[in-house]
Amino acid sequence: MPKNKGKGGKNRKRGKNEADDEKRELVFKEDGQEYAQVQRMLGNGRCEAMCIDGTKRLCHIRGKMHKKVWIAAGDIILVGLRDYQDDKADVILKYMPDEARLLKAYGELPDSTRLNEGIAGGLDEEDDGAGDDYIEFEDEDIDKI
Repeated sequence: MPKNKGKGGKNRKRGKNEADDEKRELVFKEDGQEYAQVQRMLGNGRCEAMCIDGTKRLCHIRGKMHKKVWIAAGDIILVGLRDYQDDKADVILKYMPDEARLLKAYGELPDSTRLNEGIAGGLDEEDDGAGDDYIEFEDEDIDKI
């Protein structure tokens, strides 16, 4: 039998459950950085994001965030722009939903940006009450059938 030379199993690799739920300071963009919204995940630590300046960029998720901070389509992220490649960027930070709402309130994000509020949040804004899913029949219609 081979001798185990590692420092532990998969539970050690998962690490302690350090909750990021505690309030952290809101990070604003600096020069060489831009806000972006993830359009789709590409795999291999990459995603396609639409930056606030109107450019679609291929973003690379940095190793510190890889497999630790989960990024999904629709998330607001902070990307570091590259001097030598304008169509590529590096993901620096993922904003939590409440932080993204604060950024929008402070005017950092344009009003046209759609924040992912989850399934229930998105339906409330679009529903005007005109598209009801039921049909009401009169008693006379039922008798004819």
